[in-house]
Amino acid sequence: MSRDPIRAVVIGASVGAVQVLLEILPALPPTFPVPIFIVVHIPPDRTNALTTLFADRCGLPVKEAEDKETPVPGTVYFAPADYHLLIEQDGRVALAMDEPVHHSRPAIDVLFETAADAFGPNLVAIVLTGANEDGAAGLRAVGEAGGLTLVEDPTCASSSTMPAAALAAWPQARTQDVPGILAYLQTLVAP
Repeated sequence: MSRDPIRAVVIGASVGAVQVLLEILPALPPTFPVPIFIVVHIPPDRTNALTTLFADRCGLPVKEAEDKETPVPGTVYFAPADYHLLIEQDGRVALAMDEPVHHSRPAIDVLFETAADAFGPNLVAIVLTGANEDGAAGLRAVGEAGGLTLVEDPTCASSSTMPAAALAAWPQARTQDVPGILAYLQTLVAP
């Protein structure tokens, strides 16, 4: 059964995120065909150092998402500290200062739910390690919209709460260890 072409990847993570993302993002080739949007829980009073950290290690361009920008394929977009990252119906990026969700701004659920509305079955959503339930409702929204859902195996995650909550909310998600998630993402790159 063939799937709809993928137009975007969304990733959510919290505790242990940097280590897992360091296994995934630098291994993606410069020819990666779609934008990748990432929410990592960052304290609001901290500068987001993720873009600098990953830009130095990745073959893909890495940047902090900017309000109203049009995403470029093969670019990694991190949510800025203290802003929700949303995807508008036309696929453009939006930033919002709405109330925190699961005590977090940026929140994974906000990104996943808006991306599900924008991309439907053309979306891949990935929930990685984390210590709260953010991402569970969003993953369910992506699954219900026909998107592909992947969850880091809770038994392998630094913090199992977030992936376990995601699987409880959407049991149909594929459970993978980090090498398995990376292997799937690499299949999106045309030979």
